[in-house]
Amino acid sequence: VALAIFGIAPADSGRIEIDGVEVQIRSPRDAQKLGIGYVSEDRRKLGIAMEETVVRNITLATLNKYAGPLGILDRQAEFADAANWRDALNIKTEDLDSPVGKLSGGNQQKVMLAKWLNASPRILIVDEPTRGIDIQAKAEVHAILRKLAGQGVAIVIISSDLPEVLSIADRVLVMREGRLVASFPGDEVTEESVMRRAVGGVGGEAA
Repeated sequence: VALAIFGIAPADSGRIEIDGVEVQIRSPRDAQKLGIGYVSEDRRKLGIAMEETVVRNITLATLNKYAGPLGILDRQAEFADAANWRDALNIKTEDLDSPVGKLSGGNQQKVMLAKWLNASPRILIVDEPTRGIDIQAKAEVHAILRKLAGQGVAIVIISSDLPEVLSIADRVLVMREGRLVASFPGDEVTEESVMRRAVGGVGGEAA
């Protein structure tokens, strides 16, 4: 579903609405123009360019804004924005020009977040945001997502880690076989209720 919303994979059916208005998304470019960002669960394939620098990964989704009339990048502005995100998200790197592949998994995850935050998204889809990172980095990522939500960014978290979902979600949607089967307010949901609906039981609001 996330790949379809972001225009990476075609949707078999259904429609996408933003603020009650149906939109057409045929490519990631379409999604980005609508203010949608996507942090993939697969850092290596869809998230970051491992051989590229930290600064280039942070600005990868927004390179056009650094291009001058002749297409020459304003490296000073690019570095300034990357440095701001490094500080804001506490990305631990000695040099913004070092390959992002040298960073820890948690810091790579924060670089992916910085890439999309630099694009000022209205909606941010985050797929398995803390898979494969340590406890401290996990707490930092959760804090970043909570802060974004507080600033009015709509955060869509896709996670197989139920305790993670229950700890940060305002609303929990349960899907089974590609269909929405239940919706729970975040302060009323339990692991048991989610699992019951996920395997075909009843409970929660009708989807």
